Amino acid sequence: MTNTLEASIEIDATPEAVWKVVSDLERMGKWSPQCKVMKVLGGPVRQGSRTVNVNKKGLLVWPTTSKVVRFEPNRAIAWRVTENHTIWTYELTATGTGTRVTERREAPTGTTKVSSFLVDKFMGGTPGFEVDMIAGMNLTLSRIKSETEAATSSAR
Repeated sequence: MTNTLEASIEIDATPEAVWKVVSDLERMGKWSPQCKVMKVLGGPVRQGSRTVNVNKKGLLVWPTTSKVVRFEPNRAIAWRVTENHTIWTYELTATGTGTRVTERREAPTGTTKVSSFLVDKFMGGTPGFEVDMIAGMNLTLSRIKSETEAATSSAR
């Protein structure tokens, strides 16, 4: 699995307001249909932070760990999943009306043999899994949008 998967959404809020939401990785379980728990180890998230995660798809539940590999306040946050070598990124770009948030899943060196086997045998194969991942990204982004815009409007 080497495809880059990506989804974007426009949020009616400043990059700073969006950053407050997307950089709070422990809330990922609230937004993502697959990542149910993301626990940051050792304090606030920063470059090099490690996380322990619990993922779920249907009846399957599996743990992963990750490391924050990019941390640029108000611009981008990314983490690399240890078990499958994928990199998940949220990039924020100011627009004339708010912020475009792009969620990306990259596998620049492919994924591990174990990950590929599990996707093939238990998660519907790579094409179906990737369709589900993109749908999940869009759902995650819509939930982040709703939460950010609600927080921004109540602060006005």
